[in-house]
Amino acid sequence: MPHHFAEIAFTPKVKKVQEELGSRSSYAGMEDVPAALNHRLTEAEASFIAARNSFYMATVSETGWPYIQHRGGPTGFMRVLDENTIGFADFRGNRQYISVGNLMTNDRISLFFMDYPNRIRLKLLGRALIIGHERQDILSRLEMPDYRARIERGFVIRVEGFDWNCPQHITERYSLEEMKTVTEPLTRRIAELEAELAQRITPQSAR
Repeated sequence: MPHHFAEIAFTPKVKKVQEELGSRSSYAGMEDVPAALNHRLTEAEASFIAARNSFYMATVSETGWPYIQHRGGPTGFMRVLDENTIGFADFRGNRQYISVGNLMTNDRISLFFMDYPNRIRLKLLGRALIIGHERQDILSRLEMPDYRARIERGFVIRVEGFDWNCPQHITERYSLEEMKTVTEPLTRRIAELEAELAQRITPQSAR
């Protein structure tokens, strides 16, 4: 049984290039595994996706052009609905609707979930379905009650395959909130030392 991500991504032309450049042997094993892999989300993938507050999304236009878009929101706004399905609420943005239009013609979608501090990325291939307000049963599972933004639609994505990437060339980056978490102990310790120093100086200056 094939590794689902490899089955989709490793086209004949890709395999030919791998062979010419010497990497084919290291990837050939992905296509002959005991059971079908990497199309059902495990707890590892579900937890990773739930911890993200953004991702990159690629679609293809009806004229064949790829389009990549950054999508952001509260942590966990991409919901894992089951082991084969993820989805998110589409909040109002710049109203270009390029991704929406592309998916109306071609439902194929590619997602990159990035964890910059830990230099980890998860690549996911799937097929997306656009959900309107007539499907409140589904939209209610995608909405973020504490996030004040207008939901225009929902995207439900059937997972076709995924793959974890190596950390090579991923630059460590930290959000403001992440930096606060990292520096909070140092900030607290500085405040303690400043208070201690102030207590030692005050009696001397009062003489």
